[in-house]
Amino acid sequence: MGIKVYKPYTASNRTRSVLDFSSLSKIKPEKSLLVANQRSKGRNNQGRITTRHKGGGHKRRYRLIDFKRNKQDIRGQVLSIEYDPNRNANISLISYTDGEKRYILHPEKLKVGDFVYSGKNVDINIGNSLALENIPLGTEVHNVELFPGKGGQLIRSAGTSAKIIAKENNYVVLRLSSKEIRLFKKECFATIGKISNSDFYNVVLGKAGRSRWVGKRPTVRGSVMNPVDHPHGGGEGRCPIGKPQPRTPWGKPALGVKTRKKRKKSDLFIIRSR
Repeated sequence: MGIKVYKPYTASNRTRSVLDFSSLSKIKPEKSLLVANQRSKGRNNQGRITTRHKGGGHKRRYRLIDFKRNKQDIRGQVLSIEYDPNRNANISLISYTDGEKRYILHPEKLKVGDFVYSGKNVDINIGNSLALENIPLGTEVHNVELFPGKGGQLIRSAGTSAKIIAKENNYVVLRLSSKEIRLFKKECFATIGKISNSDFYNVVLGKAGRSRWVGKRPTVRGSVMNPVDHPHGGGEGRCPIGKPQPRTPWGKPALGVKTRKKRKKSDLFIIRSR
């Protein structure tokens, strides 16, 4: 997918850019894989805002995605490549020989009509899913499992991929898209290829209204608030933060403070942190 820009016939179109959807299939989503999606939009069960900057946005229906890829040794054919409003990556509709249909994350270079497989000893082709121990070194993968059989949890965002760089006893070493180097159990499944739609990150919304369409409410800087509203607020004109370190509206440290737990169990598997 490419990027489409507009001539500045209005102020918002001067910087606006959108994705070119011409490469997607012009069909409606599969009804059997659509479910209602009641999003919280930043509210709790009493309707009060508990997360700022969320709310509104166009109504969405959730597409059920097959992250487990547990239909093993059954051939699947790509019927269509579709847009998914719930993620920045595109999705592919797969029809298996037993008649079942499932959505998967669409990898780059996978075309309509191609075949995909999942299993322990399948070929190393784009879209195929197999255990990390059976994938050669240097291969790009996505939709990587953290626990065998649980389904892919990592490398699911548009344009991302991880690379297999070593194999040690019962573990496989991957370099993730964040540059973190981490150990995974060799039985964990991953899918061959890089996730599509890498141009997503070049899109410029162009106007405030378009942010509201995607469910983002306005964000106001703390330095322009009053002292009663934010620790950074108050003063005459443009003022510095005025505190030893930046703070959140609730007085907790902010901006660059590490929030990962110091004694997290998964630290044992991380060779180099991001």
